[in-house]
Amino acid sequence: MNKEQQAIYDKLISEYKFDERQKLEIIKGLEKDLDVSIYAKPEFDREQMLQIRVGLHFNLDVSIYAKPEFTARQMDMIFLGLRYGVDASVYANPEFTAHQMLQIYFGLKNNVDVTVYMNPAFDEHQMEQILSGLIHGIDVSSYLDPNFTREEMRKIRLQLESKNI
Repeated sequence: MNKEQQAIYDKLISEYKFDERQKLEIIKGLEKDLDVSIYAKPEFDREQMLQIRVGLHFNLDVSIYAKPEFTARQMDMIFLGLRYGVDASVYANPEFTAHQMLQIYFGLKNNVDVTVYMNPAFDEHQMEQILSGLIHGIDVSSYLDPNFTREEMRKIRLQLESKNI
């Protein structure tokens, strides 16, 4: 690190209590000339810092996920959308698990109406069954109920798909 980077590091370390892994993420960001002030905060754990640092490295607008209410895994799913041109703001909601976010990402990538299944009451497996039906062009309304298990949804979906052949 150069003198300026060292001064930034020293100031952060004197102001906040970071563990060694957090300190390492700050050093890595400084060495890449990234704006570490975005993630050099004690409310972010090391994994969250890493996700934000990587987003900064790719020149992404990390403001959408640089929030402590997102887990590192959720941040990773939002990063995925931002990195690959999907409107991640659609699913950047801490109510969704990272796995649910991934199913919504897949829906957006497949140009389906994700609002059909974008409900935290559906688990990722249920979302997957609904998404599969939408991709295959079937009317999913008959199994669009969080009370159905994923297996029940799968059976209904397969029956509907066989009628469409």
